[in-house]
Parts: sequence; structure tokens; C-alpha cells
Amino acid sequence: MVTIEIIAIGNELLLGDTLDTNTSWLCRTFTGLGGHVERAVLVRDDRPAIIREIRGALERGVQLLVTSGGLGPTDDDLTLQAVAEALERPLVLNERALALVRETYERLAAAGYVTNAQLTESRVKMARLPQGAEPLENPVGAAPGVLLRLDRTTLVSLPGVPAELKAIVTGPLRPILQELFGAGVFRQREVIALCRDETVLAPILSEVAERHPEVYIKSRAREFGPDIRFRITLSLSGRDPTSIEAKLEEAVRDLRDALRQAHIGLEA
Repeated sequence: MVTIEIIAIGNELLLGDTLDTNTSWLCRTFTGLGGHVERAVLVRDDRPAIIREIRGALERGVQLLVTSGGLGPTDDDLTLQAVAEALERPLVLNERALALVRETYERLAAAGYVTNAQLTESRVKMARLPQGAEPLENPVGAAPGVLLRLDRTTLVSLPGVPAELKAIVTGPLRPILQELFGAGVFRQREVIALCRDETVLAPILSEVAERHPEVYIKSRAREFGPDIRFRITLSLSGRDPTSIEAKLEEAVRDLRDALRQAHIGLEA
């Protein structure tokens, strides 16, 4: 199973000005491919802090490390500089990235969205990548994504604008993800328990989880009030869809039987 860590970068995230929807979307996407997100953090636009998180992830040997945010043209967009320093590599002008930036601004200028297509220093900044990096075309915005294939880790830096991040992941990054994850799949089942007290559910779920250690089992209150219901999700990821389906179905049957034996009703 591919291990993953995510670093979301931006002062606005930690100030509470912007909700970090990118991490949630990335977690769902990678889990759906059969991956295992082990860690996700929010970091300020602070070079030493970003370097520290990148080096920590590399030391842990994570297979896929994704950063979001900080690829733009302004001085506080520090992600690529931090990646370069963390890897002890120089930032260099990447000709392919420069071509992508040029094409974007030519298109924007032709549409009248910007006054000109001149490659100013702030625009060229988005084409300076860590040595050895590959640019990923940004179908929506100006700043290319960045791909680095390291010894044990695939490192991907993505823009922080959600539409741009999603466009790169579902477009240019897709072949890399298929290569990394293979035929990974994720499956989930749901059981609704008619129970007012989660402390009654807890020992039942623990016993079922012990009998099915590969299956992740989690209960959540579906609604509050006198007729409270608990939504119990059972999920499993891996590479063999048939095996995953069988293991999940077995766990669901076991859970339903255990709830019935405890005289807890089930929603049809």
C-alpha cells in the first residue's frame, strides 16, 4: 500500500481566512486509489518550517509526498525554494516550465485577462524549479505543478488554488499516480445503528474490529435528538477488488449479527 503525506502551505490557512479543502480532497482521491494517508499538516509560508516538514517526511520514507500552495509569483510563495533547500539542490530555470508559463500568459493576454504577455521576473519565478524536477502543466492557472522522483519518494508540489490543484491531479499527474498506485481500489460500506448511546456501541465495534483487523470501522452520530442514529462505516483499500469486497461483506455481516445480539436496531 502506498504511503502518503500532505503538506498544505499558506498563512491564510492558519489564520483561518481560507478553509483547507485541498487536503480533504487529496485524502479522498488517494484513498480511493488504494493509498494510505499517514499524515497531513498545515504550515505557514515560512521556509524553515516547510524545509523541516519535507525533510521529516523523507526521513520517514513516505512513498508519495504532496505539497499544496506557494508556487505563485509573489515573494511569499516559498515552496519551491524550500523544496530545493530541503533536497540540497539549486533552483534552476526550467525551459519546459518557462514555455508553459509563456503559453499561459500569451493565452491570457489574447483573451484580454492580462495587459501583456511579457515574461516579467515574477512570472519567470514560476519556472524556476529544483534541479532535476519535471514541470506539470497547469490547465487552469499559470504556475506549473512540479514532480520530483527521488530514491524512495515521489514528491509533487501543487498550486493552492483548488481548481488548479484538481486539474493537475486529474490531468497531467494521472499517469504518474497510475504508475505509483497500480490497480489500487478503495471500498466502503455503511451500517446505520438505531442506538442513543455510543458507549454501548463502542465495545461491540471493538470486538468486530479485532476479528477483522484489516477493516477500518468508525462510528459517527448521524443526527441528534431522541431518535439518534449512528452511521458506522467500514472501509478497506488494497489491490484485489474481489478480496476487498469479500472481506468487507464478511465484516458487515459480523457487525450486523453483533448489533442484533445486543438488541440494537438497524436501519434498512
